[in-house]
Amino acid sequence: MSPPSRAETFPAHTPAVSQIFTTVLSQGPLTRLELSRRTGLSPAAVTKAVRPLIEAGYLVEDVAEDAPPALGRPATLVRVDGGRALFIGIKVTGDEIIGVLTDLRCRILVVRHLPLPGRTPQQVLAATTGLVGELLTEADGMDVTVMGLGVAVSGDVDRAEGAVRYSPFLEWRDVPLAELAAMATGLPVTVDNDVRALTVAEQWFGAGVGLSDFAVVTVGAGIGCGLVVHGRVVAGAHGVAGEIGHVTVDPAGPLCHCGNRGCVEAIAGDAALVREVRAATGTEVADAAEVLELAHRGVAAAREAYARAGDAIGRGIATVANLLGPERVIISGEGLAAYDLFAEQIRAAFHAAAFGSAAECDLRTRPLPFDEWARGAAATAIQSFIGSEPVRARSTP
Repeated sequence: MSPPSRAETFPAHTPAVSQIFTTVLSQGPLTRLELSRRTGLSPAAVTKAVRPLIEAGYLVEDVAEDAPPALGRPATLVRVDGGRALFIGIKVTGDEIIGVLTDLRCRILVVRHLPLPGRTPQQVLAATTGLVGELLTEADGMDVTVMGLGVAVSGDVDRAEGAVRYSPFLEWRDVPLAELAAMATGLPVTVDNDVRALTVAEQWFGAGVGLSDFAVVTVGAGIGCGLVVHGRVVAGAHGVAGEIGHVTVDPAGPLCHCGNRGCVEAIAGDAALVREVRAATGTEVADAAEVLELAHRGVAAAREAYARAGDAIGRGIATVANLLGPERVIISGEGLAAYDLFAEQIRAAFHAAAFGSAAECDLRTRPLPFDEWARGAAATAIQSFIGSEPVRARSTP
C-alpha cells in the first residue's frame, strides 16, 4: 500500500473558490456568466476564483456548442476534470465493509466488498486498512494520486473530531476513528455518520442537486435522516441532528434500544419487524428478509407489521416537514425492498400529520445500494479536500 506520493492541498481555500468549485462540480459545465448568476458572485469575483482552479488543473475550459457568443467570441464552459484526483470511500455495516475508488466527480471506478471479521475497532480498522490498500493499488495503475479517504459509520459521529461517539450496531463508544485510520493508511481521513455522508452525495450528485432544503430518510436496520438546510448539511451542535428514528410516534409503543418507547425505529426498523412477527406467529423468524418473504406470501402478521412501520415512517417524515419545510424528502435504504408493502401507509400518514403547506413536500423514493453509501463517504472526503481540513496522518517517530 502506497500513500499519496506528494502532499497537495486544494488551491486557495477561500469561500468563493469553494463555492465556485462545488457549483461546477454539482451543476456544471457552466459558463462564467451562469456561475455568477447561480452563486450570486460578481463576474469579476467568478473570474478571480476560477483562475487558480484552472491553473491547478481542477477546472478545464471547453467551447460551449449551444451558448450564444459573448462579445464576438465563442462562449466557454468550465467543468471539473474528474481525472485530476482520486478518493476512497468506505462504508462499514454490521457484516461487511464496502470500499469504492472514485474520481474527483465522485464517479465510482472500482468497488470492493469485504466480510467483516469482527466488530471491535481493531478488527474493523485492520479490515479497512487492507481494503484501502487494495484500492490504492488500483489507483497506482491509473497514475493518479488519492487525495483523501472517507469513512461512513452508523450512529453518533462527531465529524469535526473524527470520532465515533456511539454506534449501536458496532457497539462502539468514543473511538477516534479518523486519527487511527489516518495513521494506518497515510491518507487524510474524514469520518462521518453514514446517512449524512449519503446526503452529501445526494446534494452534490443525486436527487438533491440544486435544492436548498431537502432531507434524506433511510429505512432498514435503522431509520436515519440527513438534513440540508439553506444549502448546508446539518449536523447540529452535538452531531445528532436528523435522528428521526428516535422521534416518538406512539408513547405506548414498544421499547426502543435508546430507552424510550414508541420511537419510529422501534416500530419500523428491521429488528422491530422481526420481533413483532415472531411474537404474532410464535415462529422463529430469522431476519428482515424472511419477514419480507412472509409478507409477500400474504402472511397477515407480516403485512400488518409493515403497515404499522409505514405509518410510523410517514409520521416521522411529517415531523421533519413540519419543522424544516424541505422541498423534497428522498426515501432510500435497504428497507425499500419492501416499499410496495408500506408505501401507501407512509404517504397516508405523512399527509395526515403534515401541517398546511408542509404536505406539499415532494416524497421521492431512490433505491441506493451500499456501494452508493460508500460513494457518499468518498463525497465527504472530496468535501474535506476542497473545504475544511480533515484529520491527517501523523508521522511516526
